[in-house]
Parts: sequence; structure tokens; C-alpha cells
Amino acid sequence: MRNRFDEQLEQLHVELIRMGALCEDAISFASRTLMGESGLADQVYKVDHEIDQKEREIEALCMRLLLQQQPVASDLRQVSSALKMISDMERIGDQASDIAEISSYISGNGADSRLHIRDMAEATIQMVTRSIDSFVKQDLDIAREVIQYDDVVDDLFCKVKQELIALLGQEPIDKQTGEVCIDLLMVAKYFERIGDHATNIAEWVEYSITGVHEE
Repeated sequence: MRNRFDEQLEQLHVELIRMGALCEDAISFASRTLMGESGLADQVYKVDHEIDQKEREIEALCMRLLLQQQPVASDLRQVSSALKMISDMERIGDQASDIAEISSYISGNGADSRLHIRDMAEATIQMVTRSIDSFVKQDLDIAREVIQYDDVVDDLFCKVKQELIALLGQEPIDKQTGEVCIDLLMVAKYFERIGDHATNIAEWVEYSITGVHEE
């Protein structure tokens, strides 16, 4: 019975890695769409659909682990944490799709603030990757690094806001530029939210290890 449980738990780890990789792809494709690469928005929507499907598959696996096996307390924390984590990963896919949709309206615009939005994209991909890694390895140090790294994404968001304020403060400014600035602020906010979701994942990893969840 325990061997079967361990096999299913290992399968859970593998599926979470796959879902995390899909989240990374979605963020990367969305970022590249924002930078003007054509044909990638549809890829984001496709990956988002795959993320939704993966969430359902992992949820079913977790239910089998809980109902068919007899997990001890530490195992139960891992499974319950995984259920929370896939919810955050599903939201990451949704927000990547939102970024891709907005990017289709502003593609080709050379706003200088995109430099820091690109930095935000790279930072959030790193946070997602490391948060999943911390779960699979059950590494508390990595999880806490991710939680602390959210400050980097928040700082980048503030930089983007300041850049956009400076751009809007230039005279004269046309309607199109104003609309682009608003769209870019929305994109930056989505990246900031993705960072929050990665932080949530890391906090659930911390709970799976310690049994304590910080609110």
C-alpha cells in the first residue's frame, strides 16, 4: 500500500513540474508577444488551455491519493498543498492570456518602459520555476527565497509605474500614447500578480514542510 502511495506521489511531482513548465511557456510567449513577435498570442491561449486541463488531471490524482490511500500527516500536507498550488498556477495561465490579449493592441509600439516589463517577465518565470522546484525537492530554503524575491517584482512594478508617469508627463501627448500607457500598466500589474501567485505557491510549500502557513 505504501509503495503504491509513493508511486502516485512521485507522479504528482512529475505532473506539477509539467504544469509549472506550461506556466513558464505561457509567461514567455506572452512576454515575446508584448515585444512584437507575431503569431505567439495563439500559442499563449493554447498553453493556457493545456494548463486548465493539467489542473483537472492533478486535482483528480490528488483526490485518488486522499480517498484510496492512507496518507500520514506529512503526506496529507503535500497533497493538500498541491491542490492549492495548481489553483495558483491556473491563474498564472489566465493572466498570461490577458497579457497576450492586451499585447495584440499595442504590438509594435516602442515604449521605453517595456524594458522593465521584460525584466518583470523574466523575474516571474524564475519565481514560478523555483517555487515548483522547492516543492519537488521539499526545500524550505528555496521556498523562502521565492517569497523574498517577490520584493524584486514589486520594485520593478514601481519602476514601470514611474516610467509611465514620466511618459504621460511629456508635452504634448496624444490619445494613442495615453492608451498605450494604460495598457502597459495593466500588463505590468498582471506580471505583478503572477509574482504573487508564485509567492503563494512557495508559501504552500513551506506549509507542506513545516505545517505552518503564513497569512
